[in-house]
Amino acid sequence: MDYQYYVFIVSDSLGETASHVAKAAMNQYLNKNYIVKKYNYVRDADAVKEIVVEASKHKSIILFTTVMDDLKRIIIDECDRFKIQYHDILTPILDQFSQFFDDKPMATPGTMYKLDDDYFERVAAIEFAVKYDDGKDMRGLKHADVVLLGISRTSKTPLSMYLSHKNIKVANVPLVPEIPLAKEIFQVPKHKLIGLTNSPEKLNEIRIERLKALGLSSDVEYANYDRILQELEYADRVYKQLGCPIINVANKAIEETASIIMEITGLNTKFK
Repeated sequence: MDYQYYVFIVSDSLGETASHVAKAAMNQYLNKNYIVKKYNYVRDADAVKEIVVEASKHKSIILFTTVMDDLKRIIIDECDRFKIQYHDILTPILDQFSQFFDDKPMATPGTMYKLDDDYFERVAAIEFAVKYDDGKDMRGLKHADVVLLGISRTSKTPLSMYLSHKNIKVANVPLVPEIPLAKEIFQVPKHKLIGLTNSPEKLNEIRIERLKALGLSSDVEYANYDRILQELEYADRVYKQLGCPIINVANKAIEETASIIMEITGLNTKFK
């Protein structure tokens, strides 16, 4: 495929900061034919020159994050030499904080990803979410920061994984009318329980697409509209029995639903 626009992301570390900023901006231009080329751990002049030469072959913009003044100067000089548009993502905010703190930054690459207690807590939370996903082991519920309940395709697993990256230990349990509720659910404090639901129309659409992806016929009970209504009614009864808050995930991004969950449960203080 021939791309009309090239977005180069250059970083002296992982490049996640530049990637997220670029994605947020580029999502406003989904009608454009562009490709993103990412270069991380770029810390010397030769590497910069190779990247800029490659960028000069296309209609390009270079977004970069570096705390190394010498490297920043090289990137800017090379971009100017080849007349390539560029944007320095970090320097403006570092300058603001230098004024705010009346101090200079450390200028040490990769400090965002140092192996500190926060990092190991995040790894533990991710491992927890995987271990206690989809009701695999009910014994984990008592150790969870939050327990998500919901019928199939109500975003339990994506939410669990997203929240785990915020250092939150999440277990999730599927609700099926034919399977009695596990006794461990009733032992979870109410403030840790969250019920998830969705619109029947959205569930029908999602389940049909899921079956197609698996190469299965959509003409099965799993995607049957009446069956979906039955499951939703059952879930509502469970939520009322447990007295837990309910979030309708229809037309909500994972990030939005996760933010609501953290607010309801008071876990927003753990946001990283």
